[in-house]
Amino acid sequence: MNQSRRTFLKVGSAALAMIPVTVIAAKNEGLRTAMKYVDNGPEADKHCVNCLHFVPGATPDAQGGCKLFAGDTEIAPKGTCTAFAKKP
Repeated sequence: MNQSRRTFLKVGSAALAMIPVTVIAAKNEGLRTAMKYVDNGPEADKHCVNCLHFVPGATPDAQGGCKLFAGDTEIAPKGTCTAFAKKP
């Protein structure tokens, strides 16, 4: 095996290993701005944890996701946005 092939395999393996890291820590900044999302909103009754679209994290205080913010995994339970829909 020659040196350029080894280098190619090393770089390719490193690039593949980074894919899950970028998916795990994802933010959808465009939608956050459009929906006026803030991490710690002033209206407690409209926090993300009370929203129909919120996907809870591992613990009650952990960040979760949002069904409307595709791929965004850093939604704060005490966050707020204009797309709030109260849980039934």
